[in-house]
Amino acid sequence: MKTLFICMWLLLTVPVSVVAEQPKGEASQNSSRGILPRQSVSGFQLTAGLVTRSQDLIAHWPLAGDAKDHSGNNRNALLVGKLDWNISGPEGTPRTAARFDGQGTYLEVPSDKLPPLGTGEFTLTSWVRCEENAGDIPGDILSQYDPGMHRGFHLGLKTQAVTTSQANDRHLHFGIDDNRITPWEDCGRPGNALLAFALAVHAGELYAGTCEPGPEDKGRVYRYAGDKTWIDCGAPDLSNSVTALAVFDHQLYAGTGKYRVAGSALPESQNPHLGGRIFRNAGQAGWIDCGGLPETEAIGGLIVFRGKLYASSLYRPAGFYRYEGEQRWVDCGVPDGRRVVALGVFNDALYATSYDGGHVYRYDGQNWTDLGRLGENTQTYSFAAYQGNWHVGTWPSGRVYRLGPKNEWIDIGRLGEELEVMGMLVHNGRFLAGTLPLAQVYSYEGASGWQLSARLDQTPDVKYRRAWTMAEHDGRIFCSTLPSGQIHACEVGHNAFHGHTFPSGWQHVAAVRRKQELSLYLNGVLVSRRSASGDREYDLTTTSPLRIGFGQNDSFHGALADVRLYGRALPVGEIRMLASKPE
Repeated sequence: MKTLFICMWLLLTVPVSVVAEQPKGEASQNSSRGILPRQSVSGFQLTAGLVTRSQDLIAHWPLAGDAKDHSGNNRNALLVGKLDWNISGPEGTPRTAARFDGQGTYLEVPSDKLPPLGTGEFTLTSWVRCEENAGDIPGDILSQYDPGMHRGFHLGLKTQAVTTSQANDRHLHFGIDDNRITPWEDCGRPGNALLAFALAVHAGELYAGTCEPGPEDKGRVYRYAGDKTWIDCGAPDLSNSVTALAVFDHQLYAGTGKYRVAGSALPESQNPHLGGRIFRNAGQAGWIDCGGLPETEAIGGLIVFRGKLYASSLYRPAGFYRYEGEQRWVDCGVPDGRRVVALGVFNDALYATSYDGGHVYRYDGQNWTDLGRLGENTQTYSFAAYQGNWHVGTWPSGRVYRLGPKNEWIDIGRLGEELEVMGMLVHNGRFLAGTLPLAQVYSYEGASGWQLSARLDQTPDVKYRRAWTMAEHDGRIFCSTLPSGQIHACEVGHNAFHGHTFPSGWQHVAAVRRKQELSLYLNGVLVSRRSASGDREYDLTTTSPLRIGFGQNDSFHGALADVRLYGRALPVGEIRMLASKPE
C-alpha cells in the first residue's frame, strides 16, 4: 500500500513519459563527463521536458528546428540573423539544437510576452556546446538587461583579453543588477610590486604577474588568497617583470620581460636582466622554460587563437610568434615591421594594438590587415567586446573607439581629462576602463559618455598613475595600479562566477536566483554560490527583450539546446534530472 501511494504521488506531481532505449555505450560517455543518468519511476523514465509542474515553466525553447516556445504559453522567439538548425543535440539526435555564429545572430522575445521577473525567484537552464578551438569569444547564452537602468540578468561565458594578458578563459557567469556597485576595496600589494603587470584566472584562482624593479628583485607570480593576502608562486626568470599571463591547454603560462620603468616617468630599474621568455607553471615543480622570442627583451602579449598560443614583443624589434611545443616558436611576421603588442580575439580573427603609429591590425592566421590609425593617437592599448562590438583604448587622446561595420573607427568618447585608456572589460553588463595619469576607472553610459567610478592610486608627487589591467574573479572585477602596486576590487550588482575553463562538448548549465542568493550548476553539480549583501532586494523588472545568444558582451558562438525559464528556484534534484541523459 505504501509503495502504491508513493508511485501515485509521483505520477500526479511529476509528469512522466516513456523514453526510447538509446544505443549502448552512451552511459560510459555520460559517466566520464559527470552527467547523471535519468531516473525512472514504475518502469517510466522522467524526461527533462517534464520535470516540474507546467505552471512553473515560463518558457521552453527546445531549438529543435525552430524558435517556438513549447511551454504552452506562446512565447515564441523572433530570429535575428540566420541560425544553423541542422545540429545534433546532447543526445546525438539530428536537428535538436541550433548553432549560433557569434556574429550578430540571436533570438529575441519581447518583454510584453513574458511575466516580469521583479524580485522573484527563477531558474535558467540550457544545454551548451562551446567550440574549444574557435577563433572567437563564446559570448552570452541568455540575457534580459536594460543598459540605461543597469537592470536585469546575464548568463554567459566570459573570455576576456585585457592589456597584455588573457584574463578570463571561457568562465561561466550568472549576474543580476539593479544599478548597484560596491566601493572599490584594497586587496593588497603582491610582494614588492610596482604594479601587477598581468592578471589572469586559472582553475578558480586569481594570479598576478608583477613588476618588481629593485636591483635584487625579480618579476614574480602570486596567487590571491583573499583579503590582502598574496601567495608567492615563484619567479620564472631573473628579469624584473612577468608581463603577461594566459591559460593554454588547461595550464598557466607566463611571459617575462625587463620593463623600462622610465616609460612611466619613474627611476629606471637597476635590474639588468632581460626577459622575453615564456614559462609554464608546473605547481610544486616550479616554472618550466618553454623558450623565448629571438631578440626580445620583454613579452608584449599572450593569447590563444584557434587552439594555438601566440606571443608578441613589447619593445623593438617587433616580433609575433606561434608556439609549437617544447621550446619551439614559429615566426608569423609583423605588419610593415611595426610592433603588435596587446592581443585579442574577436569574430574569427586575432587583433593587435601597436605602439608604432596608433594603428590596429587584424590577423587571419596567415596575413595581417592594417585597420588604420585611430585619430591622432600614437599608441593603442587594450581591447574589449561590448554589445557585440569591438573596442580599443588609445594614447594620448584618452579615448575609446568602436570598430564599425566597414572597418571604420567610431569615437565613443574621452574618459574625463585622461590621456591613456589601458585595461578594459565588461563586468556584469557595465563597460569599465582604467586610465593614466590619475589611475581612474570609468563606466560607459552610452549617450551620456564615460562617468567616473573611482580613482584607485593616490600616490603623491609622481607624473603618472595607471589603472593598468583587469580580470574578473569570484564575482568581482580586479584592477591593478602603478606605482602603488596595489590591486583593488569591486562588484557590479550580484554575481556567481565559475573560474574554470568551460569544457568542450555538450554541457548542461543551470542558473538559479533564490531570494538573495545566486547559484550556478554545471551538469547538475553546484559550482558557484554567492549571497548578496544588504537588505534591499534586486528588482529585475525591465521592458528590455529577453535574448537567447546575445547580451552585453557578445553574440554567442557555439550551439544551444533545450533552453528553459522557470518561475521558481529549482531544487538540486530537479536540476540533476534536467542535466541527465539516457543510458
